[in-house]
Amino acid sequence: MTPTPHRTNPRPQGTYAHPLRFGYGTNGLADLRLDDALALLADLGYDGVGLTLDHMHLDPLAPDVAARTRKVARRLYALGLGVTVETGARYVLDPRRKHGPSLLDPDPADRARRVDLLIRAVRIAADLGAHAVHCFSGVLPADPAHLADPAAPAHPAATADPAEDSAWKRLAETLTPVLDAATHAGVPLAVEPEPGHLLATLADFHHLRRILGDPPALGLTLDIGHCQCLEPLSPADCVRAAAPWLRHVQIEDMRRGHHEHLPFGDGEIDFPPVLEALAATGYQALTVVELPRHSHAGPHFAAQSLPFLHRAARAIPAGAEGSTP
Repeated sequence: MTPTPHRTNPRPQGTYAHPLRFGYGTNGLADLRLDDALALLADLGYDGVGLTLDHMHLDPLAPDVAARTRKVARRLYALGLGVTVETGARYVLDPRRKHGPSLLDPDPADRARRVDLLIRAVRIAADLGAHAVHCFSGVLPADPAHLADPAAPAHPAATADPAEDSAWKRLAETLTPVLDAATHAGVPLAVEPEPGHLLATLADFHHLRRILGDPPALGLTLDIGHCQCLEPLSPADCVRAAAPWLRHVQIEDMRRGHHEHLPFGDGEIDFPPVLEALAATGYQALTVVELPRHSHAGPHFAAQSLPFLHRAARAIPAGAEGSTP
């Protein structure tokens, strides 16, 4: 018999205009077993989870990953949790290099390892029924001079820096097989602009999108804190500008010019306008709390974060849903 999804602490219905769906990232619950983390989030009333594939939770490199994925899928269903698959584990591929190797790594074999991880993530996401697979570009190599090819013709969207142009070409080439896998699986790939990376801003996302020819499988992960950190637009305006490409949203507090993920209320973001803008887009997937450096008190911050978001969401004026043209 198929289990009936159960929510021990469901969110009150009809309390605000748009049923925004909130999740919490497992990278902020790294000290918990995955089953315990999922049960905690369901008990707190979360709608879903941002599941970072990592050795302590669902290891994408484990020989029995398919069986483990089936077990997690059953557990998510039983708890009534949606899921987005995230690929930001720090040392899942290399115990000595944080987030290494990347899609921009100088070594083709190392780049292939990151591509393999992302394709594995797409397959896992399809088996979990996930909304999307999140990823990021990686940083430019310490000495990017080797990227430049003086004999290569300039790309129509080229920048003034040949090495950077070659890095964009490399990123597009390495992402192509991942996008092919995402297209085949029917799971969007949601690239995140990450401060300090090659693809750091919304403008950079659109640059990549144009280079790739705007493939349908390519979407966007929008981190609300990153908008506050470095985007020229306000976080609410970033949401509105990004609306057509939104496939995943991460949320936390942050201060201008400082890439530090903060608990709600510790930064500078005014959240009701952000959630109002998000509601107006008609976004249906998860908005996931992203506090990766707070795992030492993960259950505490998970318990605090959801009531904060519900209070902010209740401030959305009636009729906000669907108001974006």
